[in-house]
Amino acid sequence: MRLSLSEPIDINTQDPVMEKKSNSKKIVPIKKVKMIPRDISWLAFNARVLQEAADNTVPLHERIRFLGIFSNNLDEFFRVRVATLKRMLLVGKSTRMHMEENPDEILDEIQSMVIDQQREFDRIWEGIEDELKAQKIFIRTEKHLNKDQQKFVLNYFNEEVRTNIIPLMIESIQHFPFLRDKSIYLAVVLARQDNSVRQKFALIEIPTSILPRFIILPSKEGEEDIILLEDVIRYCLPHIFSYFGFDKFTAHIIKVTRDAELDIDNDISTSLIHQIEKGLKDRRKGKPVRFVYDKDIDPLLLEYLMRRLGLSSKDNLIPGARIHNFKDFMDFPTSVFKERTHSQRKSFIHPLFANASSVMHVIQLQDVMLHFPYHSFDTIIDLLREAAIDPNVTSIKITAYRLARNSKIVNALVNAVRNGKQVTVALELRARFNEADNLEWKTRLEDEGVKVLIGIPGLKIHAKLCVIKKRIGTKTVQCGFVSTGNLNEKTARVYGDHCLLTANRNIMADINRIFAYLENSKHDIKMLEACHTLPVSPYSMRSFFVRQVEKEIKNARHKKGGSMIIKMNSLSDPEMINLLYEAAKEGVDVKMIIRGICCAYTDNKKWKKDITAVSIVDEYLEHARVFVFGKEGQEKVYIASCDWMLRNLDYRVEVAIPITDPGIQQELKDILAIQLSGNVKARILDNDQKNEYKRDSGKKIRSQVEIFKYLHEKQYNS
Repeated sequence: MRLSLSEPIDINTQDPVMEKKSNSKKIVPIKKVKMIPRDISWLAFNARVLQEAADNTVPLHERIRFLGIFSNNLDEFFRVRVATLKRMLLVGKSTRMHMEENPDEILDEIQSMVIDQQREFDRIWEGIEDELKAQKIFIRTEKHLNKDQQKFVLNYFNEEVRTNIIPLMIESIQHFPFLRDKSIYLAVVLARQDNSVRQKFALIEIPTSILPRFIILPSKEGEEDIILLEDVIRYCLPHIFSYFGFDKFTAHIIKVTRDAELDIDNDISTSLIHQIEKGLKDRRKGKPVRFVYDKDIDPLLLEYLMRRLGLSSKDNLIPGARIHNFKDFMDFPTSVFKERTHSQRKSFIHPLFANASSVMHVIQLQDVMLHFPYHSFDTIIDLLREAAIDPNVTSIKITAYRLARNSKIVNALVNAVRNGKQVTVALELRARFNEADNLEWKTRLEDEGVKVLIGIPGLKIHAKLCVIKKRIGTKTVQCGFVSTGNLNEKTARVYGDHCLLTANRNIMADINRIFAYLENSKHDIKMLEACHTLPVSPYSMRSFFVRQVEKEIKNARHKKGGSMIIKMNSLSDPEMINLLYEAAKEGVDVKMIIRGICCAYTDNKKWKKDITAVSIVDEYLEHARVFVFGKEGQEKVYIASCDWMLRNLDYRVEVAIPITDPGIQQELKDILAIQLSGNVKARILDNDQKNEYKRDSGKKIRSQVEIFKYLHEKQYNS
C-alpha cells in the first residue's frame, strides 16, 4: 500500500518462473511449497487498510482518506492481478505461472472476499456519513438542495460542466462506445411519466480529470454542504435532454476496470520506448476485468450494459452503493473540518546536518542514516544541489524509479549539467503506472544534456543508488547513498524508508561497478561479480540471503542460538519461504514485520519455534526493507531495495547494503524493537490471515509515534 495521495500502489506482481539455461519462454513450476495464495494475502492486506477507516480513534478526514486508499488499491489489484489470473485461464493448464496452479479457484475466492469487503466498506461509509452530519458536514444529493443551492448548481453546471460532457445515446450507436478505465459514468434511463414513449438509455462520462469531484455549496452558518460532481449532472439532466421531450430521469454510476498489464515483446527491431508507448495505448483498451454498478440500477439497463460490454456473471460483477471511484475521496476537501491534522509530528532535519554548511563534508567524515518520513528529505535535495554547484564535483550518477511530479531531484540534476557536470540517470521506463511520466522525464533530461539509461531487457532497475565524484587536486573523493525508497520528495513525507549516506570506498566502488553494468550495452551479469560489498540482484542477492538464513539454521542445530529479524513489504518467494520453514523447524527465532503480502504460514505443530509476524498499517506507509541476522551482540544488519519475491531476487536490479557503523546498527535495531513491541497498530499475521490486532496488557505502544520520539530526542556526536 502507498499512502501517498498521488502515487500508485505497488501490488507486488511477479515475473513468471522462466527456464534459465535455455532461450525457451516456457513457464515452468517451482518445487511446491505450502503457502498462502498471494492474491488472497494481498486482499487480507487491503482489509487492514479498511480497518484503519473503521478505527474511531483515527481522525475523521483520515478515515475518509483510508477509504480512498482502499478503493485505489482494489482498482489496481483488478487491473493487474485479476487481469493476470484471467490471462492464465485463457492460456490453459499446460502453462503455469508461479504459485497460481488454480487461477479459477483463486478468482472465485477473490470474488467472494471482494463482495464481503464491499459490504464492510459500505457499512463504514454509512457510519462516517453519520459522523460528518454530527460535525455539521453534509453531502447533499440533487434531491436535497435548497433554492440558493439549486441556483448555484445550475450556474456551476452551465459555466463549468456543460462543455465538458458529451451524452451518448448508446442504443443508437452501432459499436458500443469504449468505456475508459479509471473513469465513472452516469448510466441514465430517459422516460416519460405517462409512459407515452419507449424509454431510452444514455451514458455520460463524469469529467473528474478536468473538474473537482467535490463542490462546496453555499451553506448555512455553522454548516458545510458538499455535492459530488455526478450529482450536479444528475440535477441538470432535464436541461441536458430537454429537446427529447422526456420528463422522468433515473441515473446510476457504473465503472469498468480494465487489464492494465503492458505487453512488452522481445522484438529487438522495435525500441523499448516505442513498445512502451504502444503498450500505454493498448492499456487504455484492455479487456474488462471488473464491472461495478449501483445495486439500485434499473435491471433492464444493467442487462443491456452487460450484453453490450460482453460481460457474464463470471466477470467480477460488483454491486455497490451510490458512490463509486472512491479513490477520489483521498482528496476530500479538508477545509470543511475543524480538526485537520492527524498529528503534530513533522519531518525534521537530521541533527548532524541541521547546522552543517556542507552535506558532503559531513558524509566524508561519517556515515549517516536518514529515516523517512521522520527525517526531512530536504537533505537529499541539498546534497544534489550542493553537488550541482560545487566546482570540484565532476560527475553524478543516480537511479530513478518513481519521481515526484515537480521533481526537485530533476531540477538539481539539470542544474548540475548546466554547471558542467557529467550527469547519468538510470531511469526505469517500466515502473508500473509511471511509464508515461518517465517517458516525459527522459525527454526533458536528455534535452538538458543528461545521459539517460532506460533499462535492461528482462530486468527492471529498482535499486536506489547515487554516487558523486569530486576532484580535489590530484585526488578523487566520492560520496553518495543507498536507499530503500524512491527518490521522491512527495512520498518521502509518508513512506517509512531508510537511506544511508556514505563515503565508504568499498561501497562507492561497488556502486560504480553497478553503473558500469547498467551503461554497458551487453549488460553481462558477470560484470556484477566484481561487487564485493553490496549483494546485487539478479547476480548474488538470492544466494546471499540463502546463506544468511542457512547460517542461522546451522547455529540453531548446534545450540548456538539462531536468530533473524526480517522487515519487508512482501514475502512470496517459495525458496525463501521454504528456508524460513526450515529455520522454524530447527528452532531459529524468526521475527517478521511484513506490511503487505505474506504467503508464509507462521505456525506449525512440527516446528520447534513458530514464526512471529506482524503487519503495521498506520499514518505512514511502512516501506523499508531491513534484515538482521545473528544473536544479540553479534548481529549483521542490512537494508535493501528488495523484498523476498521472485521478481526482486531474480528479475530486477536490486541492492542490499551492510550497515557497519555500530551507532547506525543500534539505531536500526532500536527501531525494529519498537515496531515489534507495538500493540496499537500492529496486526498479527497468522495462518488464517484474520488481521487480529496485537494486544497485550502492557503500555500502549504506537510504533510510529514512538519512533518519532526516539529519533527526535536522539543525541549524536559529530
